[in-house]
Amino acid sequence: MNATTWLSSKLNLLRNAASVSEAPNTQDRSTRERLDATLRQHKEALSPRSLRRTLSLLQGVVDPQVSEVEGGRRAKALAEWYVGAVENERHDLWLLISEQFGPDAVKVRAARDDYDAALGTADEGSAEIRLRKALVSPRTRLLQRFAAYPGGMRFLVDLRAELLPHLKSNKRLLALDAELENLFSTWFDVAFLELRTISWDSPASLIEKLIKYEAVHDIRSWADLKNRLDSDRRCYGFFHPSLPNEPLIFVEVALLHEMADSIMPLLDESAAPEDLQKSTVAIFYSISNTQSGLRGVSFGDSLIKRVVETLRGEFPKLKTFATLSPIPGFRPWLSKNVEGLLSQLSEKELLALGRELSFEPPSFTHVLTAIEQPLVLGALSLKSPLRLFITRCAAHYLGQAKQGDQVLDPVARFHLGNGARIERLNWFADPSPKGLKQSHGLMVNYLYDLKRIDKHRQQVAKGQAPASGEIEAFYFS
Repeated sequence: MNATTWLSSKLNLLRNAASVSEAPNTQDRSTRERLDATLRQHKEALSPRSLRRTLSLLQGVVDPQVSEVEGGRRAKALAEWYVGAVENERHDLWLLISEQFGPDAVKVRAARDDYDAALGTADEGSAEIRLRKALVSPRTRLLQRFAAYPGGMRFLVDLRAELLPHLKSNKRLLALDAELENLFSTWFDVAFLELRTISWDSPASLIEKLIKYEAVHDIRSWADLKNRLDSDRRCYGFFHPSLPNEPLIFVEVALLHEMADSIMPLLDESAAPEDLQKSTVAIFYSISNTQSGLRGVSFGDSLIKRVVETLRGEFPKLKTFATLSPIPGFRPWLSKNVEGLLSQLSEKELLALGRELSFEPPSFTHVLTAIEQPLVLGALSLKSPLRLFITRCAAHYLGQAKQGDQVLDPVARFHLGNGARIERLNWFADPSPKGLKQSHGLMVNYLYDLKRIDKHRQQVAKGQAPASGEIEAFYFS
């Protein structure tokens, strides 16, 4: 029986095996215990017999005696079975890969002991090499063979996307997830990525993906999309050879003559294009990751650097590179902290705020009630005590609210980590339902000062949030 016939017979047995369509197993029985058992317990998808067959198929994929081509063919056949399997059967496959293909514990302990004994001696280097080899798991080789066949990378990325929501409820899957993330970080390194311009002349299938994956400002229509790809706009994406028609991440850029303080003009389909001869500012107003299965693999910092270089080459007059960004965590944070922030106002400031709200002294419920009214927010003047208080709260949230040494807001964390600084807050810059839900309509400009990027990164490493003097002046003491 040749390898292909063997694989086909094994898969037929697996397809014909009895299975249940209940929720994934939440019991504590490990795959080792199930493989040694005779009967399936309640809610376990595959019977012990079917589980052993599945393990045999996985071992056949990673068998060192078969060629790369045959290993890839076996992996492809298993992937095709996986596509037709129900969720809890897939869950059992994850568990097998996670629990049955780890490093050899005996070899790891021996190599670690040898390394500890060799520290400081001439044998330290060779002992380190042996330890590294011992730590390489068969799981790595297994996943590499899945990635080897055409379409295999797509399969693994989708598998991890499906796996991620289950990690909190089943820590036994963490090893598989960590292995995939580590491999993806190598396979999707920026050195292997291609920066492409996406325009209205790009293939329709690619343009449609912008609509599908846009995560910051929903694309409402083809007219909306065409506006974002107009002559005064640029859109760039990173692509990988194994996913040739899928942008891994893309950024939308507006070329302007001044820093944007509202998203509405940028999304106005009837607005006339900017005069590119007068454009000195590039505004990054949307950055969207497209592959949830690549969570933890960073593309954004490299994308921004490459885009800045590309834009400077095409438009030498560009001097300012900044974002117009949402503040997604501000509203829930403010709801929890507004009472404490009110207590930091001076008596004079509290009195002025009370007069505006018609409640003296104002409580946190009065403030929250007022800012839940979009029409009220949009009409507040520049000198409004309520507007000033909320703006101060937003500045404090972005630059001072921390979890450990990192700022709380995920978008701020991303841009500050890339070397930007918090430059300016913009009142009622996004009055859309999403903007109101996230931050009561506030948006922020992060400035990429090309001469100070390294300095800003050093500040972040010390637990400081780089910010302009205007933002720092808003902080509560």
